[in-house]
Amino acid sequence: MELKTTHRWDLDEQEAIELQHQLALQVMKEDALEPVRYVAGVDVAYSEQNDKLIAAVAILEADSLTLVDTVMVEESVSFPYIPGLFSFRELPPIMKAFEQISILPQLIVCDGQGLAHPRRFGLACHLGVLYDIPTIGCGKTKLSGSYIEPDIQRGSYSPLMDQHEIIGNVLRTQDGVKPVFVSIGHRISLATACEWILKLSPTYRLPETTRQADQIVRKGLKLTQ
Repeated sequence: MELKTTHRWDLDEQEAIELQHQLALQVMKEDALEPVRYVAGVDVAYSEQNDKLIAAVAILEADSLTLVDTVMVEESVSFPYIPGLFSFRELPPIMKAFEQISILPQLIVCDGQGLAHPRRFGLACHLGVLYDIPTIGCGKTKLSGSYIEPDIQRGSYSPLMDQHEIIGNVLRTQDGVKPVFVSIGHRISLATACEWILKLSPTYRLPETTRQADQIVRKGLKLTQ
């Protein structure tokens, strides 16, 4: 997969924050999707024994949710743990994984945040802008904002608010389970992002893209121990 935007990765904390502010201006918040035949999930997991991390990309056929391609990459951590700057730790190995995929996706779902980020530039936005591809942030937990708990039925949602701005939706993907936190990454509207997360979550709380990528990184972590 071809990068459309590049930048240095050997940044200190302040340089990374400044870059987020600059790149956030490129995020497209409206639908600009091609027909989606394949959708990718990405995930990263960290070893507790050493400085290794595992990044994975899982490619699913969009209609059947059949897994059609997977890539796993093992790397050493190269950026410090700083809340709000996780994309600078996780994107370099994710990008290496995308270099090896055999099937190109038209949509990427990230296990993390998009606009629902203090500087409106979470991992999903960063990835989307670098590749200029539609991306969705779907986090298990909240990073920014406040919300009212949505109704318990699948498909119910409430806005995730930050200073009177809607930065995402808190979406119930299954009856009575904890909601997920959905936000725009790039080239997609919030409404369409939520439609896709529901489509990708027919049975479980998390979308199949995230579940498949998570299984890959878990297996990879066992190999590093």
